Parts: sequence; C-alpha cells; structure tokens
Amino acid sequence: MRFDWRTIIGPALATLVAIASIFVDRNVVAIPSALYVCVVALAASLSGTTSGLISAGIAVLASALLMTGHDAAATLPSLLHLVLLALTAGGTAVITGLLRRRMVSALRWRERHATAARLSAALDQIDIGVVLLDADTRAEFINRAFRTYFSLPDEKADSKPPFIALMYHGRDTGAYELPEDELSHFIAERTRMMRAGDQTPINIKLRDGQVLRFSCTALPDGGRMLSYTPVTELVRHTDDPADADYYLSLRGGGHRPRIRHLRAAE
Repeated sequence: MRFDWRTIIGPALATLVAIASIFVDRNVVAIPSALYVCVVALAASLSGTTSGLISAGIAVLASALLMTGHDAAATLPSLLHLVLLALTAGGTAVITGLLRRRMVSALRWRERHATAARLSAALDQIDIGVVLLDADTRAEFINRAFRTYFSLPDEKADSKPPFIALMYHGRDTGAYELPEDELSHFIAERTRMMRAGDQTPINIKLRDGQVLRFSCTALPDGGRMLSYTPVTELVRHTDDPADADYYLSLRGGGHRPRIRHLRAAE
C-alpha cells in the first residue's frame, strides 16, 4: 500500500502549532483561537475531511489547555468558547474537505477530457475507420476516416446515432456494392455479428471500388469497437478469377455467378 504524506501532514502541523502556541501564550503573548481554525482549514485542504477533523480535535484540546493555564477553574464562558471553537473548527474541516474533493474531481475530469481529446485527434489522423459503441450500441465516437468512407455528415456523426442507423445511412447513400434485394439481409447479419461480439473479419466492398475489412471487438463495459481497415490493394492482388473456385469451395461450394456477391461482402 502506497503511503501518502498528506494524510498526516495536517494533524502533524496542528500538533506543532498547538505546542508552539501553548509555549508562546504562557511566555510571550496570548494566542487567538482563530489561529487554530486556519490550521484546520489548511489541513483539510491538504488531506481532506478526515485530516481536518483530526486537526480540529487537536485544536480544541490545545485551546482547552490554554484556558486551564489562564484559569484553573472551568467557567461557563470558557466552556461556551470551547463549544464554539469545536463547532467552527469542525465545520471548517467538513466544508474545506468537500471543496477539496470537488476541486480534485474537477481536475481529474479535465485531465480525462484532455486525454480523450488527444486520442480523438490521433484517431482522426489514421486511414482506418473507427467507431466506438456504448452498451446500447449508440456511437460515442466516429473518427474522420469512417465519416469519409460512408459520406457521413458531422451533424449526424456527432448526434451519437445507433449502429443500425449507420448501416441504414450506408444503404440510403448507396455506399455498399450489393444488390438492393440483399441489403436487408446484409444489414441484419452485420447487426447480429456486432451484438454477438463476433470478431470474424468481413470484407465490405463499397460502390466507389474501395474494400474495407470490418471487425468488431467487444469491450469490458459491454460496448463495441468497430474498425474498418482499407484492404483495397490487398484484395486486388489476391482477387484472381483463376482462384475463384478454390475460394468458393472453402465457403461451402457454389456456382461462379456468386463471385460478384462474395466480392461485395465476404
């Protein structure tokens, strides 16, 4: 377990101030109780509410010792003074601790936001389409490459559309090189694979001749990361008609007329 020096710096500082104030009060000049409240606020700002409350207890104890040095008999004004000091110091510790917690949370959020912004900017520089889906399959992030491949407007991409809406957008804009009577099955199959977290890579041929290799990765929070890697040149070099029967046999056989459909969506 990692030790954090700030957990003891507040109480240690309060103890040192209490010892010094008792000495100064008895030998030099009287010390005001407001000094202890300032120490409590400092302790809570450094270490949080717990450290502030411990420091408040030390402050009340030190104030009680000062009072006994001035007057051995406990009087009602002295007791009231201690009660008010305890309430003030305790309230200061709680309020300062809560403010510190909010400030730390805000700083951490800003750091995470800055990291996410840098990551988003980096993903916009690559030619691989990337889509991050949440557990409800809504797009939390769509990088620039995907928007370009599928002519997706920024307004629609930034509106966190569901995955099925992205598929329908590709259909409506004629992005896929598939017959219209096969588009519904194609979309349903891609959606099923995405929901199942199926990592089997699928080649998707676009109307403009580009080929994207689609893959889906299930994330720990139930979301999905979808990637669309351009493999146009790779497919062109391996798409030899002489090998078509061999590749068809690997897919369970079939007739040569199906080659066109296999190239559209393997």
